[in-house]
Amino acid sequence: MIVNFAERAHNHNWELDPVTRSLLDTDFYKLLMLQFIWKCYPKTQVCFSLFNRSTSVRLAEMFPREELIHQMEHARKLRFRRSELVWLAGNTFYGRRGIFEPGFLEWLERDFRLSDYELSVKDGQFELTFDGLWPETTMWELYALSILNELKTRAGLKKLREFGLDILYARAKTKLWGKIERLRDVPNLAVADFGTRRRHSFLWQEYVVGAMKANLGGAFTGTSNAFLAHKHDLESIGTNAHEIPMAMAALAPDDKALKASQYRMLELWQETYDGALRIMLPDTFGTTQFLENAPDWTADWTGQRIDSKDAYVGGDEYIAWLKARGRDPREKRIIASDALDVDDILGLHAYFGGTLADGISATSIKNHFRSAADFHDPKKWTPGRRIRFSAGWGTLLTNDFRGCDPAGSNDFDPVSLICKVSTVEGKPAVKLSDNYAKALGSPAEIERYRRIFGTAGVSDTPVIA
Repeated sequence: MIVNFAERAHNHNWELDPVTRSLLDTDFYKLLMLQFIWKCYPKTQVCFSLFNRSTSVRLAEMFPREELIHQMEHARKLRFRRSELVWLAGNTFYGRRGIFEPGFLEWLERDFRLSDYELSVKDGQFELTFDGLWPETTMWELYALSILNELKTRAGLKKLREFGLDILYARAKTKLWGKIERLRDVPNLAVADFGTRRRHSFLWQEYVVGAMKANLGGAFTGTSNAFLAHKHDLESIGTNAHEIPMAMAALAPDDKALKASQYRMLELWQETYDGALRIMLPDTFGTTQFLENAPDWTADWTGQRIDSKDAYVGGDEYIAWLKARGRDPREKRIIASDALDVDDILGLHAYFGGTLADGISATSIKNHFRSAADFHDPKKWTPGRRIRFSAGWGTLLTNDFRGCDPAGSNDFDPVSLICKVSTVEGKPAVKLSDNYAKALGSPAEIERYRRIFGTAGVSDTPVIA
C-alpha cells in the first residue's frame, strides 16, 4: 500500500481520517473478551480509568480537549457493519469456525453501544473514565488509547512543513525496513503485529502491516487488529488480557476466593470457548505464585503469554514448570509481548528455538545474532526447539519514530498510556504484575494483594512503553 504520509498530514484532512474508522479497529482479544463478558458478567458495573505513566509528557497541553471529545463522540456513533459481523460469523479463527455465537453477534448488531465517559484536565493530563455496565465500557480501552496516541501524533505533525514531513516519514520507513531486513529468511520465525494501542496512527499501522506481510512471508503470522485482519485477509491474533482476572479478583468475597479467582477465570474461559484459545496470561498477580499454586489441568493449556517479566526468565520458568508437571515443553508455546524490538525478537527466537553453542548465554545473545545469516551459522547454534516461540511486536513496530523528527524534537516518541479497570461493583481493582513499576491500584489495596499473593519472582524494571 502506497500512502503519501507527508501530503496527507500536510493537508490536515481529519474529517477524511477519523482516528476510529470502525468498531472492528480494535485488538481481536477485546472481541473475544467482550463475548466472555456478555455471557458471564452482562450486568456487572465497572469503571475504567486512563493513566499516563509517561508523566513528563503533558498530553493535555499538546492538543485541546475539544479535539479529544470530537474523536470520542465519533467513536460512540459507530456501529458494527453487516460485512464485519458476517466476517466474525463465518471466518476461521485459530482453526475453528463459529467461535462467535449467533446470539452474541445479534447483540453486537442490535444492542451494542459504547458507554458515556467523563473527561477533565488536571496538571497537564487528561483524566478520562468510563463508568457503566462491563459490556458497554470494556471496548473503550483500545479506542481511547488509539485516539489519544494519534491526536498526540497529529499535534506533532502540525509543527512540520511538508519537507519536514517528508523527512520524518522517510526516516521512519528506513528504520522500519532495517528491522524487517534483519528478520527476513530467519528459519521458523513467528512474529505478529500487536501495535494497535500505541500506534503512531492508523495509516502508519496499516502501512507497517502491509510491509511485514509483503516481506516476511509466513514468518509474519498476522495482526491483533481485527479491522486490518479483515481488510487484508490476515490471521487475527489474541486471546485474553489482565482485565478479566482483575475484575474477578475484585468481586471475590474473601482472601481465599481472591487467590483462587485467577484459576476460576481460566475455568470459565475454557468453558466459554469449549477448550479453545487456551493461552494463559499468568502475570496479573505474579507469574511465579501463579505457577506454584496452579491446578494440574492448567499445564494442558496450549501455552502462555509473557507480558511483564524478562522473557528469557519467564520462558525458562515455564519450561521448568511444564517438565515438573510431566508435559513436553516442545509441544507448548510462549508469546513474548512486552516492549519488544528486533534484537529481542531475534535473541528470544534463537534462545528458545534452538540449542545455543557453548559460551552463549541469554545475557550475551544479542551480540551473537545480528542478522538472519547468523541463524544459518552452525558455529552459533544448532537448531533444536526447546519450546515454540512467538513474538507479539507492539509499540516499537507501529510507533518507532524516535530520532526521526528533522526538527530534533521528541514529539513523536511513544508514551506509556494505559486504560485499565479501576473498580468493579464499587470495589477497587488491582494489578500486581511481574514488575513493581507496573502495579495498578490504590497503595493500600496493592499492599493487601501482595500479602495474599506474595512477591516471588517480581522485579523492578523501567517501563518503556
